[in-house]
Amino acid sequence: MTKGGMESVEVFPAEGKGRGLRAQKEFLPGDVIFAEPAYAAVVFDSLTHIICHTCFKRQERLHRCGQCKFAYYCDRTCQRAAWLDHKNECSAIKRHGKAPTENIRLAARILWRMEREGSGLAEGCLVSIDELQNHVDSFGEEEKKELHADVESFLEYWPPQSQQFGMQFISHVFGVINCNGFTLSDQRGLQAVGVGIFPNLCQANHDCWPNCTVIFNNGNHEAVRSMFHTQMSRIELRALSKISPGDELTVAYVDFLNVSEERRKQLKKQYYFDCMCEHCKKQIKDDLMLAVKEGENKPSAETVKEVIQFSKDTLEKINKARLEGVYHEVVRLCRECLKKQEPVLGETNIHLLRILSIASEVLSYLQMFEEAADYAKRMVDGYLKIYHPNNAQLGMAVMRAGVTHWHAGLIEAGHGLICKAYAILLVTHGPSHPITKDLEVMRVQTEMELRMFQQNEFMYYKMREAALKNQKIQVMPEPSNETSPSLFHKKE
Repeated sequence: MTKGGMESVEVFPAEGKGRGLRAQKEFLPGDVIFAEPAYAAVVFDSLTHIICHTCFKRQERLHRCGQCKFAYYCDRTCQRAAWLDHKNECSAIKRHGKAPTENIRLAARILWRMEREGSGLAEGCLVSIDELQNHVDSFGEEEKKELHADVESFLEYWPPQSQQFGMQFISHVFGVINCNGFTLSDQRGLQAVGVGIFPNLCQANHDCWPNCTVIFNNGNHEAVRSMFHTQMSRIELRALSKISPGDELTVAYVDFLNVSEERRKQLKKQYYFDCMCEHCKKQIKDDLMLAVKEGENKPSAETVKEVIQFSKDTLEKINKARLEGVYHEVVRLCRECLKKQEPVLGETNIHLLRILSIASEVLSYLQMFEEAADYAKRMVDGYLKIYHPNNAQLGMAVMRAGVTHWHAGLIEAGHGLICKAYAILLVTHGPSHPITKDLEVMRVQTEMELRMFQQNEFMYYKMREAALKNQKIQVMPEPSNETSPSLFHKKE
């Protein structure tokens, strides 16, 4: 079953998983299997004034819709491109008196599109909104209460002159959003900024060790001028490994950096299925993630249990201090925790890696680059033994470690890490993604500096020192409590 630009994939009945997607031809790592515009998408409530409502890029100065005073756009191009989707929303917000929550806004955009186009297959879609899973029957009591409240709020917002839909179908749409909403990220891929529905992507099943990854591409204005507005922001399904015709196409709904039991619990709670992938069934890499020190001084099981509990308790304190912006306290807690972990936990233990990651990020922000670089290197060494070699989160972590080493003046290690990150992101993000382009600039710059260093180490440091003196102090991005944006957006 193929339709409009989706000839390279087909929907098929996947045993034990409902429907799935499979390849119709061979793909190599880095190939774009398909690109899909959002059926409907909205910016998160907390970011509506700093993110463009069309292309989802973060901008310092945005133009506000003069009618509803709610929607913001980069410029006239983005505003014109948004009008088809924003027209009904604009008048509904004015009538309602304020904008509703992101889930209600997204449900309304879905239903307005169905009002315009009908409920059949949209252009380029393999399945209709009607056919998407909603899992409403699997909701617990609390989720059912939230669903009822959302439907009530939706009915207050929905204009009386618009097409009226039944309560059951409205509930279906909210169920679809709840378990199929895809997280949209800003142009650097570092922060989750919105949620959208992508019917074709929804057909890709989960695997903890997938053969594909999904990247949100914010697009550009030329695409808007030359074709149609939905080309501006789209997801790309990209191959991570060689895929043969007939192979199922899979993506990871959750981060791999957790033992199989915890991943399965998370998937069951959020997506209502029991993961039966090979890595979960065989608990592959669990031994690495729970590794302890070996040798003559191997710690006792009681000591390991005690240190892991201490790590969990410390992480709670760290998260509280990060929320309050008390970063020197975060560093103190990290150092204290690492002192307890290092004689007990192995270098790939996830409790150790989590503290190393936070410590390196916060120390970089505080301009303490040498200590940050040491922790970042240890973190990357652990990640490389755990993650798939073409994992996007691995690529981002290696990139951050490379930049930290460069700031610390460790040009050889910094350049090596930046090159490694660039090779990963070429596969996961592609050469035209903004973050890959930035990394290419860094790669060229560090390669030039490395040649200078190898020719005359003394002169290199002199020139570097002089250059840094003439620059304003560069403040690293403030540490975020968010991990990398997860694939599917789940309402908390």
